[in-house]
Amino acid sequence: MNLRDLVYGLYARRVEGRLDHAQVPKHIGVILDGNRRWAKASGGTPEQGHKAGADKIQELLGWCAETDVEVVTLWMLSTDNLNRPEEQLLPLLGIIEDAVRALASDGRWRVHHVGTLDLLPARTQSVLKEAEQATLDNKGILVNVAVGYGGRQEIADAVRSLLLDHAERGTSFEELAEVVDIDLISEHLYTRGQPDPDLVIRTSGEQRLSGFMLWQSAHSEYYFCEVHWPAFRKVDFLRALRDYAARHRRFGN
Repeated sequence: MNLRDLVYGLYARRVEGRLDHAQVPKHIGVILDGNRRWAKASGGTPEQGHKAGADKIQELLGWCAETDVEVVTLWMLSTDNLNRPEEQLLPLLGIIEDAVRALASDGRWRVHHVGTLDLLPARTQSVLKEAEQATLDNKGILVNVAVGYGGRQEIADAVRSLLLDHAERGTSFEELAEVVDIDLISEHLYTRGQPDPDLVIRTSGEQRLSGFMLWQSAHSEYYFCEVHWPAFRKVDFLRALRDYAARHRRFGN
């Protein structure tokens, strides 16, 4: 361990010691951004950057467990990413599949897929389904893996699901128009039954949501971190929690 690591470790312990666990967000969404830029800066390949980013996930979940976070949503692959050339997309999907398998085999987390399965290759679909089924009875953090995810797509899928559900019940359009509201649509989201994210973290310095959890993040707090995702440290995570705890959430009031 070099001097810099020692200083960061001491600082992280100081921040953690002052953290009020009663003010910790229960649901954190994370936009895992900057893998390719981290790789380019370090002289590596995009694939190496994505692999380093996947390896960082277990660290993050360990930090979340230490601070009583209950739900974590990880944006691993957007619907826009699916338009990448095959030579870029296939290695990335393989890395994501390995990361999901690792989450399932860990034994601590409950894995839940959020996204549109039909947009993904059959092998990726199988990995996601198997991970979710294998971890149903785990008691630890609920980990939403957002793969093939887009915020607009989620809302479109929710409306489609709502319409099909009521069509099967024989509900007329007039009757449905009378009852449709925010709660009814929320029941058809990928995250139905879960609390909305209290805090959304995006790494790499980009200050935009890019469609991440558009519906659920209406009252979320945002934290934008300059560091690229593979270089994200515990002290960066703790700073995000400290910043969140210092805010006064108004929920529109």
